[in-house]
This record gives sequence, C-alpha cells and structure tokens, in this order.
Amino acid sequence: MRSTQRYTKVAVILHWLIGLAIIAMFALGWYMGELPKDGPKQTAFDLFDLGIYTWQMAEPASARTLYFNLHKSLGFTLLWLILFRVYWRISHTPPAMLASYSAFERKLATGAHHLLYLLMVALPLSGVLMTLYSKFGLKWFGMEVFGGLDNADLRDVFKESHELFANILLAVFIVHVVGALKHKWIDKDETLSRMTLK
Repeated sequence: MRSTQRYTKVAVILHWLIGLAIIAMFALGWYMGELPKDGPKQTAFDLFDLGIYTWQMAEPASARTLYFNLHKSLGFTLLWLILFRVYWRISHTPPAMLASYSAFERKLATGAHHLLYLLMVALPLSGVLMTLYSKFGLKWFGMEVFGGLDNADLRDVFKESHELFANILLAVFIVHVVGALKHKWIDKDETLSRMTLK
C-alpha cells in the first residue's frame, strides 16, 4: 500500500465517474418509475425524448421495458466498477485527514465514507438479486447474463431492500456533498482539491 497527500488519479476518476453515475441512476429510476406499465410497444425510441439519440430495439417493447432494461444494464456495469473502486481503496491507502479537522469531523467523515462504500455495493447488488428472482432475468445491453428464477417473494424482499438502500444512499450522498462544500467555501481547506486531477 502507498499513501500520498493526494488521491491517486485512478481514485479521482473513479470518485467522480461513480458519483455522476449514481446521480444518473437516481434520475433514471425516477423517470422510469413514472412510465405506464401498459404503454405501446415499438422498436425505435427517442431516448428521453431529447431528440439526440434514437435507441433501436431488436423486438418491439414498451418504453417502460426499455428504460428498466437500461437501468439494469447500467446498474450491473456500475456494480463491477464499484467493486474495482473498493479494491483500489483497499490497495491504495488514502491520504491522511487534514490536521485542521475536529474530532467530530474525523468521526463523521470516517463513518460517512464507510457507509457510502457499503451502500454503493449493497444498492446495485440488491438490484441484481431482485432481477435474478424476477421472471425476466438480466440482459446486459441485449446480451443475456442470466434468466429469472421467478420467485415473487424473494424478488419483493430485494425490491424493498433496493429502495431502502437507495433512500439511505441519497441521504448520505447529500451529507457528503454538503461536507465537501463546507470544506471548500467555509473552512477553505484542501479537502476538495485533493480529489481533483492536476
């Protein structure tokens, strides 16, 4: 393991990439949750109705099916990216906290980071398990990864877990962002600058 006064470039890239991906997944989750279950089936979709990209499907499907499958594919990808981030964190000791931190700030930062890592793994993992126990299984951008086991009871358990983890992650994520902004604008220390590329 090695430690520096700044995070490694890999850690910085993973931090911002995963952070933005989590925000996008929340937005996609809210968007797809509002789509009707009995929407018309088609093979071409204007992605998010933005007029930028048309998604072509091999077989006719509803918009709800398209966006749920997209959410599953992105979530499965994100799980592997997060697991790599966990590996990187374990194998590369992060820089020590600044000496200016109070004892409370140290405990809060440590607890929040541990909880963030736990939730970042638990959220997509519960989504994958929910998909496993559904009747649909997982198709990663159209390629079948596994079939569904069609167990409604277990699917509901992981569905509730997925939603619970999402709500907790959102709350901790907000605390994390507020803390970073506090260090940037109020404390005016180097906390945030250590998580940027230079």
